Amino acid sequence: MSSEDARTKLMALRQELLDLSDAARDDRKPVELDQQSVGRLSRLDSMQVQEMAKAANARRTVEVRRIEAALARVDEDDYGWCVECGEVIEPARLALDPAVPRCAGCA
Repeated sequence: MSSEDARTKLMALRQELLDLSDAARDDRKPVELDQQSVGRLSRLDSMQVQEMAKAANARRTVEVRRIEAALARVDEDDYGWCVECGEVIEPARLALDPAVPRCAGCA
């Protein structure tokens, strides 16, 4: 995979994650505590949905950081090289996860 192909794929992945985060913004909002408008079980369900949305957003944030680090490696002409040992990362490994920073041996 060329550096430009990697950049295009990484940018698309980052945008997809950011779009998902924006779409789930309402799910992360605080749960209304008014018992007159929402029953106890519905409120508990809403709180569970909120916590799951927060956890999913945290995972997306970590993934966006990995992608941004990979984009920085593309800019520095270090993309495709293991950050641990300096050996080439297998093309099949990069095809599966273009943000992967380590070769199979160091992972």
